[in-house]
Amino acid sequence: MNAESPGKRERDDATPFDDLNQLLVEFVVGAKEVLSESFCGAYLQGSFAVGDADAHSDVDFIVVTKDDVTPEQQAELQALHQTLYALPTSWAQHLEGSYIPRKVLRRPDPDRRPLLYLDNGATEFALDNHDNTVVVRWSLREHGVVLAGPDPRELVEPIAADELRADVRWALGHWQAWFRSIDSISRRALAVAVLSHARILHTLAIGEVSSKRTAGEWALHALDPEWAPLIRWALEDRPDPWTKVREPADPALLRRTRQFIDYAAGWAAEH
Repeated sequence: MNAESPGKRERDDATPFDDLNQLLVEFVVGAKEVLSESFCGAYLQGSFAVGDADAHSDVDFIVVTKDDVTPEQQAELQALHQTLYALPTSWAQHLEGSYIPRKVLRRPDPDRRPLLYLDNGATEFALDNHDNTVVVRWSLREHGVVLAGPDPRELVEPIAADELRADVRWALGHWQAWFRSIDSISRRALAVAVLSHARILHTLAIGEVSSKRTAGEWALHALDPEWAPLIRWALEDRPDPWTKVREPADPALLRRTRQFIDYAAGWAAEH
């Protein structure tokens, strides 16, 4: 599946999962038909890019456009994603990503402007800055899986380790503020929060972005041992995450996670 022949890849399949690969073919073909000359490229980032995806992963994508998506194109892309969502594979309900104009993607955006974003499990777009981060740009540039279009290194300028560190420090502050504003959270989201904080600290330590699992395993040994039971729980609670989206988190684990987030902020301040 490449820019010249969207139904066929010159390299190996994008993922180890045949039904996901077919879904991605249909996704890219559809996006190219809608965007026409404005289509620049389509990529996987996230866990499929950093090499730690499994059958429970969501499918983080980036579609790069030459121009801003027009209202007419947005409506057609909306229809495309609704069609894809209805396909008979569970992967179809877990596409998550953004459409990013090439000029915006090129370098970190200090304004963090919202992008056309499809959340995991959603069928309708939102405007959100979820993917307008240095972390996403670094992951795409260094490890992005090309579904169609040029090498992502041609689209994203090199990113320094200190730029990454500044980005995750910003994210850490937003995590803290969000956790102070909520009374409850799903079991899945709580495990994601624990491992996301482990990944933030790992990025501060090494100046690169790793998978949540790699960061969690690092945190078991690098952080204060008192947090090992919580981190181990988050790692071991991985199977069947989508059944846990509707399950409230244990209140005791939520309290402990709040304490871990405060610890992470202190650790970050010292490193």
